[in-house]
Amino acid sequence: MSKAIKITDENFAEVLGTDQPVLVDFWAEWCGPCKMIGPVVEELAGDYEGKAVIGKVDVDSNPEVSAKFGIRSIPTLLVFKNGEVVDKQVGAVGKNVLAQKLDAQLA
Repeated sequence: MSKAIKITDENFAEVLGTDQPVLVDFWAEWCGPCKMIGPVVEELAGDYEGKAVIGKVDVDSNPEVSAKFGIRSIPTLLVFKNGEVVDKQVGAVGKNVLAQKLDAQLA
């Protein structure tokens, strides 16, 4: 089972360099809703293995990436295609909502 990759300020550009859609979960250890959506993000990593890249950014440890994308409230999930933000979700949502966002980029 694939796991969500740990994205940092250092490897962020490399992660976006793929031709697959990328879902990035901006979260923090102290954030309740982040803990609710965390297992969903991990499930998606397994479901979309080979089709999309699923990763997580700890906002406390990686302030540069968080600031670059103006992350003010967490969880915030961004969907990237060709290095550009193509979709955004602020707040915890169900797995189906995130799956629809990814599927739209795979079409």
